[in-house]
Amino acid sequence: MSTTNGSGALVDRTLANLRNAWREMTDSARVALTGAVRPDLRPEDAERINRQIMACLEGRGGAVSARARAADLGRTYLSLNSAGRKRFLSLLANFGVDDSELDEAAQRLLSASDKTARRAAYRRLRKSLVPPRMSLLKQFSALPNGVKFLVDMRAELRQVMGDDAQLAALDGDLKELLSSWFDVGLLYLQRITWSAPAALLEKLANYEAVHAIRSWQDMKHRLDSADRRFYAFFHPNMAEEPLIFVEVALVEGLADNVQELLQPGDSEDHSKAVDTAIFYSISNAQRGLSGISFGEFLIKHVLDDVTRELPGIKSAATLSPMPGFRAWMERRLAAEGDGLFSATELRALKSITVSSAGDGGLVADLLASPWQRDERAVEALRQPLTRLAARYLLLARDDSDEPLDRVARFHLSNGARIERLNFLADNSAPGLRQSFGMMVNYRYKPGDIEANHEAFKGERRIVASTAVKSLLPRSER
Repeated sequence: MSTTNGSGALVDRTLANLRNAWREMTDSARVALTGAVRPDLRPEDAERINRQIMACLEGRGGAVSARARAADLGRTYLSLNSAGRKRFLSLLANFGVDDSELDEAAQRLLSASDKTARRAAYRRLRKSLVPPRMSLLKQFSALPNGVKFLVDMRAELRQVMGDDAQLAALDGDLKELLSSWFDVGLLYLQRITWSAPAALLEKLANYEAVHAIRSWQDMKHRLDSADRRFYAFFHPNMAEEPLIFVEVALVEGLADNVQELLQPGDSEDHSKAVDTAIFYSISNAQRGLSGISFGEFLIKHVLDDVTRELPGIKSAATLSPMPGFRAWMERRLAAEGDGLFSATELRALKSITVSSAGDGGLVADLLASPWQRDERAVEALRQPLTRLAARYLLLARDDSDEPLDRVARFHLSNGARIERLNFLADNSAPGLRQSFGMMVNYRYKPGDIEANHEAFKGERRIVASTAVKSLLPRSER
């Protein structure tokens, strides 16, 4: 299934629907900008947009006029090309907090002499801390499909903002606004089957970020096979747009190879034999919601639905990628060289290496080769790569003392424990490129989910099986 052209057509249809809906609003209220705005938003056009933003913020007229002005402004944004949209976002970013007003409000609070004056000063200070552009963002949200418009606007903003401080502040405002609307308590879970509307299936195919859906037949296998389940989370204000979707395989025991899971599912009902639900693909479908938590226990909601249908499911786990492992290990190799490995591991590696080591060291040279095709190299690398994968997951932290691996952060915060590491579980090109083919099982045990979550969120402690912890020296456990 080719998703490139499909994705473009999908976006074009969405934009066309928004433009048409909002054009009717602006035409009826007669507030549309006079004359066409050029797609790249040239300086003379930018001044007109600036005046339109100010008109929206001033709120002249009634509610109908205000909505129509916001709709016209949003429709103009949708008509711009990428350069024009960046200029539009820069104009919007200019409507930030007024520093002089903030300073004056703070001074009034400090000089307030009684409770009445202090309360008034508090109100003024709170108001001065809210950038004017926030009012326009809320006006956009009230339009038909306005929440989706803001989500997509933030996705585009994050692509172009770079280190621009004003654009970063606008991103912060959008994130704050969207965060207040998206929480697991406000989402609803829906199982997706082959009978779902074609438009929804097309979106799922385009949004799959972990294991690409190759064809409509592949999609049918994932949706309709007896040993597969496909779920999506939706928000009431974006009822036709999946936010996160989760693909599940019903198997016996823990899965250790993603290529096997991606094979066509079984058409026969083996519900009495399977005992484990494997979550093998979890995709965030909306780039504009990046960094926004949907709350904890997303996976628990899916697990509850699976076990209601199939009481014989006694265990649940993932087969998850380790997207930052290779980059982390290459940094460690650059810093420590072959010293990253034990003497025993190095002897095994030297026994199968015929060329002398280059500047990167023996192991770095080996890992840069197609080692996965050499049985001796595979066996020599099995132990050191598995050990270092454990070190990466259990010990590698970012500047905020969070696990370096973003997938680990998600599952640990959802109440999982690190159960097992799987060597060469993904031998695809992307799998080798991001993690040397390593994958990990995160186990969800219903009785332990809340305790694991509290250990991670409250104590910064990572819960892992004895088998995984034993891969580290005692001093590091």
